[in-house]
Amino acid sequence: MNIARFPRLRYGHLPTPIELLNNLTNYLKGPNIWIKRDDCTGLSTGGNKTRKLEFLMAEAQAQNADIVLTVGATQSNHARQTVAFAARMGIKSYLLLENRTNINDINYRNNGNILLNQLHGTTIEEYPAYTNMNIAMENTANQLRKKGYKPYTIPVGGSNPLGALGYVNAAAEIITQGNDLSISFSHIIHASGSTGTQAGMITGLLGNNSGINLLGISVNSPKEILEKNVLLLAQETADLLKCPGIVKDNHIKVNSDYVGDGYGIPSPETIQAIKLLAEKEGILLDPVYSGKAMAGLIDLVRKGVFNKDDNILFIHTGGTTGLFGYNSYFNDKSQ
Repeated sequence: MNIARFPRLRYGHLPTPIELLNNLTNYLKGPNIWIKRDDCTGLSTGGNKTRKLEFLMAEAQAQNADIVLTVGATQSNHARQTVAFAARMGIKSYLLLENRTNINDINYRNNGNILLNQLHGTTIEEYPAYTNMNIAMENTANQLRKKGYKPYTIPVGGSNPLGALGYVNAAAEIITQGNDLSISFSHIIHASGSTGTQAGMITGLLGNNSGINLLGISVNSPKEILEKNVLLLAQETADLLKCPGIVKDNHIKVNSDYVGDGYGIPSPETIQAIKLLAEKEGILLDPVYSGKAMAGLIDLVRKGVFNKDDNILFIHTGGTTGLFGYNSYFNDKSQ
């Protein structure tokens, strides 16, 4: 897997640390729970999308793009990292944000990632839920072309084969770190939504013959749909890397039991998981992705899914600035 042949802008703070969550491990009475701090990738508080953007924005640069467009939900972490990346490159950015949750709380609509987007100097268009955002983005890109711009468009989450290379690379990074720590990880668990993280990670783990099991905790889609989408992108990513056929359908594992009321709506278990990590480890999770994934991991540990001596690696995909848009959920005494 020769990822070095793909152009890349190395703006991320990599490799990100791996730490033992000793207090959480003791609280849950095993297995050993480790955390991969991809909330520490830099660029406007960091997050997993920075890894994808290193490859995507290198392509934008190669195409002489002078403005980058992307889509996401109102409190999109991907959107925030994209506009920060564009600011670092010295080009313009344009966000098309969909209010998928229909939350109209003033902090949700104006604080958190929205505030940071504005600080980075982007242009924002807002759309109601169920808008076809790909069509909306292409329409806007065409309007910009007529004005003389050279736009580069990025799909939701940066999740295409080129973006997924960021997590192919992350898989190799984790394997190396495990070797350096003399730790054999039995499972890697992370939040799965737009599929790029899981597709890239499984491609990288298989390509390196790691023997590590990968589980995506869905934040929005039913298991069957998300597994199908991950498989398709993983196979396209493997094709891009010229190693077709390495990803089979039995390699894709998704658990959708922790979606709750839908994308961007934290369940009581999500809120409890965020509070637990903050109180036990001093680590902040986010209410859309890592909070749901950690709620899933905690529940699976309590159900005895893992062996007591297993080493489980949880990938923190970032997004903690989103907490400032969800303060009403933490002020709710019923949570």
